[in-house]
Amino acid sequence: MKKQSRIGQKQRVLDLLGRNGIMRLSEFLAHGIHAPTLARLVNEGTVIRPSRGLYELDGAEISMGHSLAEAAKRVPKGVVCLVSALNFHQITLQNPNWVWVAIGEKSRKPKFTTPPARFVRFGARALRTGVETHIIDSVPVNITSAAKSVVDCFRFRNTVGLDVALEAAMLDGMDLKVEDGLHRFGGGGAHRGRVHGS
Repeated sequence: MKKQSRIGQKQRVLDLLGRNGIMRLSEFLAHGIHAPTLARLVNEGTVIRPSRGLYELDGAEISMGHSLAEAAKRVPKGVVCLVSALNFHQITLQNPNWVWVAIGEKSRKPKFTTPPARFVRFGARALRTGVETHIIDSVPVNITSAAKSVVDCFRFRNTVGLDVALEAAMLDGMDLKVEDGLHRFGGGGAHRGRVHGS
């Protein structure tokens, strides 16, 4: 009976990871999957733990944006932004060493080392406006739109560099869109400009 229960739990883990790509321990617990089951699957090599508290199938096909999916799991209410969003939209030559994530003004800064992340604080309106949800490795990831990403880089030019924002605007041919974006996304003190490393 116990062996049959283990097989049932193992199959549920495999099914869940097959559908969701990456999952946190708390998500497994919510589905009735226990930590010893996950530990056993990690030990046998069926499931890998890319970083503490995250699980995925061994050999699963992963995309170039996998670190964005990991960050989305780590910070479910966060929004991938700035250079990471530019990179996702392919409007920069920059390859960031960390994932830029926007969090709320009063949100507690998450503590994790994988993937490496930098945090910026956005007001409530800025966390909602110009945000798209993309599926990366079966994980829904909130990412600022191309236009908002460029505008945000202008707003955070002292952090990311004015050259990065100008490069993105030029690569995307966004002369008019940037002006429109500054008007649409820039009003009402939406950004405060505080930056926090991981």
